[in-house]
Amino acid sequence: MQRIPRGRVTNYGHVAQLAGIPGAARVVGYALFALSHKRSTKVPWQRVINRKGTLSLRKLGAAGDLQRKLLEKEGVVFDEKEKIDWDLFGWWG
Repeated sequence: MQRIPRGRVTNYGHVAQLAGIPGAARVVGYALFALSHKRSTKVPWQRVINRKGTLSLRKLGAAGDLQRKLLEKEGVVFDEKEKIDWDLFGWWG
């Protein structure tokens, strides 16, 4: 995950595939959610979103607000439906 460049995003399923556990998108989500605050500053967790191009954490309030704020600070733009454009911001490296 640390290879995801600033201003780009990928989805949970792609991270699972890169980790050698295809089909385990939820496992990736759980692992990112479980990061301690100290560790989360070293892992760009905010750059992983759902396959629809939206933030899964939006339902959790403050965590979703933080994720969006961090991504916008990196230059990621959300449309009126709170989605990102995969063609502009997607990373599949």
